[in-house]
Formats: sequence, structure tokens, C-alpha cells
Amino acid sequence: MQTKINTKSVSIIGILVAMEIILARFSVHTWNLKIGFSFVPIAVAAIFYGPACGGLVAAIGDIISAFLFPVGAYFFGFTFSAFLTGAVFGLCFRKKTSFGTVLLAVLIGQGLISQCLNTFWISFLYGSPYWPLFFTRIYQTAAMSVVQFVCLFAIDRKLVPVLKRFE
Repeated sequence: MQTKINTKSVSIIGILVAMEIILARFSVHTWNLKIGFSFVPIAVAAIFYGPACGGLVAAIGDIISAFLFPVGAYFFGFTFSAFLTGAVFGLCFRKKTSFGTVLLAVLIGQGLISQCLNTFWISFLYGSPYWPLFFTRIYQTAAMSVVQFVCLFAIDRKLVPVLKRFE
């Protein structure tokens, strides 16, 4: 559901960017696994305002997070991946979401963008061979796929109807 951009929507988008930054900061890390919920405000922005807004919330959140809480040098490739993820959410959730559209969004976001593209960025950045990195990142992608699917499906069924009442 896309609405016109007005003062209220800009304020909500700003709050969603802030939520993305905070949730990205507080994620569970191990040496080969990172579980976080920063995709939730991105998905909400994509559901209510469309693919461009979902992508912008993700990209702006990534840029601000990189400068406020740096973990190494800033690299544009990860911002591009974040934008693509938000845009995919917006494209998949453009109409009524269903089991299939949530699954498609997660498969594209985690399978293609996170597993393939982000592995390429890591390989490029650190000069590591692509395929060994690809196989070590499968656990993270699988875990985040389950987390994203469950959360996005719950958001669609429980949170979106409540939020639509406040529009």
C-alpha cells in the first residue's frame, strides 16, 4: 500500500530509519553467525510506502550506522545490497502479501543478495576466495532466512492490520 509523501509519512520514515539503526546495532553475533532484526523497519517501510522507500530506509540506515558505529571502513557495496533488499521487500509486498510472496522476498533477499552479493563484496574487500566464503556463510543465510520468514509473516498477519488503522 503506497501513500503520498507528506509530513506525517516523512516523520514515520525517519522513525523507521532510526529503528533500523538501533536494531542493527543490537544483533546477536558469533564468529560465523549474525542474527538481527534490522530488516523489520525496512519491511514496514516497504509495505506502506513501496520499494523505493524500503530501499531508501535500508540505505540511509546503513550509511548512518556505518558512520555512527563503524565496523571497519565504509564500503558502498553493502549499502547497495541494503537498498536492493528494501526494494525487493517493496516489490514483493506491493499487493497483498501471502505465504508465497514472503517466501519469495526472503529467498531473494537472503539467497541472492545476502548469500551471493554480500559474499562477493566480502571477497572483493578482503581479497579472499569467493567459494570458501560462500560455503562458510550458508549457516548465517539459512538462520536469517528462517528468522526473516517467521517475522515477516507475523508482521503481515498481526502488525500491518493494526498499523493500517492509524493511517
